[in-house]
Amino acid sequence: MNKKEIFNRIEYIVACVGAFAQRFDLSNIQAYAYLRRFMGIDFLLDCYAAEHTLSIDDAVSDLQVICQREGGRI
Repeated sequence: MNKKEIFNRIEYIVACVGAFAQRFDLSNIQAYAYLRRFMGIDFLLDCYAAEHTLSIDDAVSDLQVICQREGGRI
């Protein structure tokens, strides 16, 4: 993976964390901690190829489902 690809993934994850925080009225730190704890960040990393082709709103909805499957309550 080259630097551009790494930058794109980081930028995408930051955008998803921010959108998740906004949707659920959390701070970015709270959203990141929640997504980290309930496998949302891992999901974004593992499924980047498919997820980044969707809208951010769709990605946030997917994150909500994934985290709920892992015990999250948001």
